[in-house]
Amino acid sequence: MASPDCGEEPAAAIHPDQPKETNMKLRTMATLTALAMAASLAACGESSQQAAEKAKAEAAKAAEATAAAAKSAADAAAKATQEAAAKAQEQAGKAVDATAGAAKDAAQATSQAATDAKAAADAAVQAAKDAAKK
Repeated sequence: MASPDCGEEPAAAIHPDQPKETNMKLRTMATLTALAMAASLAACGESSQQAAEKAKAEAAKAAEATAAAAKSAADAAAKATQEAAAKAQEQAGKAVDATAGAAKDAAQATSQAATDAKAAADAAVQAAKDAAKK
């Protein structure tokens, strides 16, 4: 027998060996279970929304921490660069001083060599004059 409303068999036809009262109890239990599940899902939905908001807040905190760490790293790199530049400048100054000292020493050595060469040339000229007189 078809039901005039939805074209399905009546509940008694689905479980013909169970009395109508038992089918009603099963349907009531199924309805209550469905309501309990719906209430649980609704409650979970709210807590999942709260969890999503909490996760969003944690993500914002993590982003702030990441930005702070990046800033600290950039500051440390800038400080290290400044220190390296200062040390390089100091070493360059020492190299300039050493070069200037070496140049001064070379100039003195060249001057001394020129003086010695002049003295040797004067001695050679004098020896030649002396040899010519004999």
